[in-house]
Amino acid sequence: MQQIKISAESRESAGKRGTLSAFRAGGRIPAVIYGLEKKPVNVTVDEKAITALIRKDPNAIITISYQGGEDVVIIKAIQRHPVTDKYRHFDFQRISLTEKIKVKVHLKLVGECVGAKVEGGLVEHTMRELNISCLPTEIPHEIELDVTDLHLNHSLRVKDIKPGKFDLLDAPEQILVSVTAPKEEKVETPAAGAEAATPEVVGAKGKKEEGAEGAAPAAGAKAAPGAKPAAGGDKKAEAPKK
Repeated sequence: MQQIKISAESRESAGKRGTLSAFRAGGRIPAVIYGLEKKPVNVTVDEKAITALIRKDPNAIITISYQGGEDVVIIKAIQRHPVTDKYRHFDFQRISLTEKIKVKVHLKLVGECVGAKVEGGLVEHTMRELNISCLPTEIPHEIELDVTDLHLNHSLRVKDIKPGKFDLLDAPEQILVSVTAPKEEKVETPAAGAEAATPEVVGAKGKKEEGAEGAAPAAGAKAAPGAKPAAGGDKKAEAPKK
């Protein structure tokens, strides 16, 4: 485990929103150092320096120096902006190099999975971090899991991780990675005996169009004044002449 030194600048209090924004605009990120039954210390750290540190090893042991003191710490929590994802605040926890601590470590899959390469399955990586307990000097950079012999419809669990200089804190039966069969798309077919719907054609043969010339008036409708009766229509019988 690497031990890295960085410097910080003290700040008197937690600060107001405007003050914290001014720190960030100047390239410094607000932070707090706490733990080991000591008084918390409010500081700021250089944004470029802490970014480079995290890219190199987010679980690195850090010796952080500031006006009036120096502490050995790890990064316990990071706050980011919800839109820009930029760093907004850091929590540094003081640690003892002789006492175990709890940390999260990245899980890395290695090898070509036979269930995906040969058997056509899909690899589902369920857990990407593991919770472990170990001495600060023995925190692994990442934990590797060999998936070469993982077949279709099989999975690997926490209990399949090879023992190391750490204790696993996650449930032993928790699934880490599995290989599943691709889902087939269902094609709906019409029920037996069902007739296909036929679109209605307006003005088709044998059906008079609405408003067509010569169409018979509806039952009970009165003819327009002066209108001639339809051809072939019924005539009223004339009264016999006396």
